Amino acid sequence: MMRAQIEVIPCKICGDKSSGVHYGVITCEGCKGFFRRSQSSSVQYSCSRQSNCPIDRASRNRCQSCRLKKCVAQGMSRDAVKFGRMSKRQRDTLFAEVERHRQQQRLQASQVEPQPLPAYRPSKEPRGRSPHLIQPLAPTYSYTLDQELPNCPPEAHPYLGCATGEAQATALAYRNSQRGGDSSSFSPSGRGFESRRSTPETILSMPGCEIGLRPFDLEGSFCPYPTSMHIEELCASIVRSYRETSQYRVEEIHALRWKIFSREEIHAYQSKSVDEMWQHCAVRLTDAVQYVVEFAKRIPGFRQLGQNDQIALLKSGSMEVVLVRMSRMFNTENSTVFFDGKFAGTELFKSLACGDFIAAVFDFAHSLCALRLTEQQVALFSALVLINADRPCLEERDRVLRVRKDVELALSHILHRDNLDSLLNKLYQKVSMLKSLCALHIEKLRWFRQLYPLTVHSLFPPLYKELFGSDTDIQAMATL
Repeated sequence: MMRAQIEVIPCKICGDKSSGVHYGVITCEGCKGFFRRSQSSSVQYSCSRQSNCPIDRASRNRCQSCRLKKCVAQGMSRDAVKFGRMSKRQRDTLFAEVERHRQQQRLQASQVEPQPLPAYRPSKEPRGRSPHLIQPLAPTYSYTLDQELPNCPPEAHPYLGCATGEAQATALAYRNSQRGGDSSSFSPSGRGFESRRSTPETILSMPGCEIGLRPFDLEGSFCPYPTSMHIEELCASIVRSYRETSQYRVEEIHALRWKIFSREEIHAYQSKSVDEMWQHCAVRLTDAVQYVVEFAKRIPGFRQLGQNDQIALLKSGSMEVVLVRMSRMFNTENSTVFFDGKFAGTELFKSLACGDFIAAVFDFAHSLCALRLTEQQVALFSALVLINADRPCLEERDRVLRVRKDVELALSHILHRDNLDSLLNKLYQKVSMLKSLCALHIEKLRWFRQLYPLTVHSLFPPLYKELFGSDTDIQAMATL
């Protein structure tokens, strides 16, 4: 790979423009020279604060100790191989990362700032329909049956059980490079999806094209009288939407399975204060929820529900779908999950001070992986989890139930086609487990908010607070 291709990724240490792979990590010339100088036996650094100084382009020279600590945490080493000697797997992973950064740059250049919307009102009183509630979607395309659905490769879960070769990482990067500006994935870090400002209303109002997704047919994607052909189209539509709104593809996760946090990195996470780690995880969870919101918007029939019902479904179901999606990023061989770019075990989350919840989440991921669901089955199960007419605060349950029945038919159709009808009862059992996990999450959040009310109020992302943080929502969700 040419150096110019790598330079699209900023320095992993300070964020400045990188100049290539140095000591095993993509860095700028400044951090490369700093690390080389730090390897002298006569050099000893110490931090005058709490060994947690921020390291960026502006502050990188203020604390040499914390800068070196970050270099080591990112994997810099004098013994690291040069790029030309990297394994094929490492080169493929690096190439995929380059393409992701290029996609993000293209998306950020084309995204539009969303307009604020009126606050969510749970009352059932009649109200005027504001033109700002749910904006019409961008121009539609002619919907046709996805011919690839019956013959999709069975990417079984857990992903380590798949027949996935190293070449898939290269194929992934190649496909991404062929998309050009018409990307079918998006990043929550772009302007259109700002986790620290977005709320359910703003996200629901954004047309998919504004965040890099192709438009879809709102009117033609839902049929009140399902036929055999409609069920096939519904399956194809949900599976396609799931793939296009996944944070990471199966191939990407498989290619990154060798990246595991070092002891030093784990210690750095464990050294975080309780409120600092909670804030960090709240931001990461909010990023994942934003993908779930976009997935929900593309489920046929969802956008035809009232906006208050859409928000009610997301408030009570988005966390459950995040946990289902997490199973795709879980390594059953060493009980680790993909987090912050590497695979982590339960010990990484020690400073959250809620070990029982973390253990329960990992246990659920294990149990869901044991079912060895295909990506198509996970997609339809995710839609089933989200569209639930038993959620609290729904205003038009009959309309929600009608969409739910279609999704149930689609899931049953896929399982019957795969000769796995008996799997349906097991999936419904997982739904009960998800409700218990989310109730435990709300319980832990209530505990944390009592100890650190200012952190929740001032530092948690607005979307996280609106979905999980209000008193009435916590009380309602805890009684589910």
